[in-house]
Amino acid sequence: MKIREVNKNKKQFISLLLLADEQESMVDRYLEKGTMYVLEDNDVKAECVVTDEGNGILEIKNIAVDPENQGKGYGKALIDFLASKYADEYSVLQVGTGDSPLTIPFYEKCGFVRSHKIPNFFTDNYDHTIYEGGVQLIDMVYLQRHI
Repeated sequence: MKIREVNKNKKQFISLLLLADEQESMVDRYLEKGTMYVLEDNDVKAECVVTDEGNGILEIKNIAVDPENQGKGYGKALIDFLASKYADEYSVLQVGTGDSPLTIPFYEKCGFVRSHKIPNFFTDNYDHTIYEGGVQLIDMVYLQRHI
């Protein structure tokens, strides 16, 4: 298993990026300014994009694992990699997600705790209704992990 930074042609991973953020115009908001990493285990299994949000906060803007490889520890491996790599530069690793039964428990298992939320984020910023795990995503829930 290898994790490497991607500096060029980030859009080559758009199908994976769209698993975690299904509207390309929203991905475009952070893709170029963010730092992208891919996790390879023979081939690409997972990816993430992080941005510097100031005040010692590093935010995971996108993290996705190929559906056939979910539940195998690749997402957690990426999060642990970020926490380790950036521990000297940042004090908090943060992620914003929908209030979904599929994602919240994953982040909590990775050591994140709920921090705050942005009401109506998904209904205000996406051009279509988004459902995950049978739940309509409305508010953006932020979780934080001290690193």
